[in-house]
Amino acid sequence: AQSTFGMISSSITRSSRRLAGTASAQSRRCASAAAIQCRRTVAAMPKSVAHHQVAVASVFAPTTSGGAGFGPSAAALACGLSLCTAAAYGANRKEAECEIMLSPVTEPATGILFPKLCNGMSLAGCGVRYKYGFVKVYAVGSYFDPLAVSAVKTRGVDEIKTALLDPNVPRTIRIVMNRNLSIEKYTTAIVEALEPRMKGEELESLEEFKKLNPKVDLVKGAEMEMTIRGDVLLYRNATGGLGQIKSVAFTRAMCATFFDEDAVSPTHVADVLKGIKTL
Repeated sequence: AQSTFGMISSSITRSSRRLAGTASAQSRRCASAAAIQCRRTVAAMPKSVAHHQVAVASVFAPTTSGGAGFGPSAAALACGLSLCTAAAYGANRKEAECEIMLSPVTEPATGILFPKLCNGMSLAGCGVRYKYGFVKVYAVGSYFDPLAVSAVKTRGVDEIKTALLDPNVPRTIRIVMNRNLSIEKYTTAIVEALEPRMKGEELESLEEFKKLNPKVDLVKGAEMEMTIRGDVLLYRNATGGLGQIKSVAFTRAMCATFFDEDAVSPTHVADVLKGIKTL
C-alpha cells in the first residue's frame, strides 16, 4: 500500500486540474486535500484492500500517458472525480475533504474492512455470512449507484426491499473470506442457494458460474466481486480473473440470495436497508 501513495497523489492532481480545466488556487487546494485524504485512506487499508483497488484499476482506470496500460489505482480515479465535482461547484477545502472521504468501513463481526467505493459505486452496507450459527465464513458488502437508487431510497422499507431484488438496479456484491475454504465448498454453497431461486430457468448458467472460479482454494482475505446490471453479471474471482454470465434468471436469483427474506446474511440486508437511505 505504501508504494501507491505517490502514484495516487500525482494521479489525483493531474486529473483534477485537467478535468476541471483550471490551475486556479481553488483547484490546487482541492488537489492537495484529495492527495492528503487519499494517503490517509490507503494507510488505513489492509494490503488486501489496497491490492484490490489496484486490480480494479486494471479494468476501470485508463492511463494518463495514452498508452495501452492501465492506471495505478481505482481509488485515485474515484478521488479525482469527486474532487472535480467539488471544485466545479466551488466547494472549499473542508467540503472537498468531506466529499472524497473514503475511509474504509469495518464489518463488526469479522473486522474486515470495506472501501466506501467499488467499481464506481458507493457502499450501502455490509454483514457476515454465518454457518451453523457461529462460524463466520465471509463478510459481504453491497455497493450501489446513488443516482440509480435516488428515487427509491426515500420510500418505505417494502419498496426498498423490492428494489434490492431487482437486477435492473445496478450493484456490486463484494465477498471477502474470513477463513480458508475449498473452492468446491464455496461454489457449491452459492449454487445451492441460487438453484431453487431460479425456478428451473436457465440452469446452465450455474455451470458457467462454477467455471468462472479456478480450482484454487480460497484463503482468508480472498475477495470476489459480482457486479449486476440487468441480465449481465460481471464476475471477478479470487485470483483476479474476469468473466461474465448473461442470464436474467441467474442475476435475479443472485439478488434474491443476498436480499430476500431468507438471504444468506441477515446482518448484511439490515445494514444495506439502513445505509441505502444515506447514499
